[in-house]
Amino acid sequence: MEPDFSFEMRAFARGHSMVCGIDEAGRGPWAGPVVAAAVILDRRAIPEGLNDSKALTAERREALYAEITATSFFAVAIGDVTRIDRDNILAATLWAMAEAVAALPHAPHCALVDGNRAPSLSCEVETIIEGDALSLSIAAASIIAKVTRDRLMIALDDECPGYEFARHKGYGTARHRSALERLGPSLHHRRSFAPIARMLAR
Repeated sequence: MEPDFSFEMRAFARGHSMVCGIDEAGRGPWAGPVVAAAVILDRRAIPEGLNDSKALTAERREALYAEITATSFFAVAIGDVTRIDRDNILAATLWAMAEAVAALPHAPHCALVDGNRAPSLSCEVETIIEGDALSLSIAAASIIAKVTRDRLMIALDDECPGYEFARHKGYGTARHRSALERLGPSLHHRRSFAPIARMLAR
């Protein structure tokens, strides 16, 4: 299954000339921010090979990131660890999605959102489960969010050596767990997440 432009075309048929895709990266990791992206593709210059970011290699994501940012309107927003721990990960994700849409250079008339929950927006909203594998706009947003977050985690690896953030991007791998046992949580770990909370309780 590969994404196509059918959801967007149906929105155009309803009179919406600006349609954005919205997706996030980083809801599940134990460390680092959640990143949301909103993308309005130029239907005359859609990069070839857009797909769910998880279905692409890191090299292909980087190449497509360059193409998307060169041909589309896009914006990102970051929900940091403080917000995640204070509000919960879902609230932080929806907040970041709304902020990304607000930061677009043109207000969309319709937003296609990956998943079954959407932020409160002033335009028409359509949620699409597995939307990053169905809608080209959401696929583009998934790539922008993933590449942005991966770059942030690589930078955090330099700031906090030993946790190997550049390798696992904050996800709960065996190597990450081993580093936590050895070093304890950093400032960038999500204290509201059960594995970190249990470690702090000890």
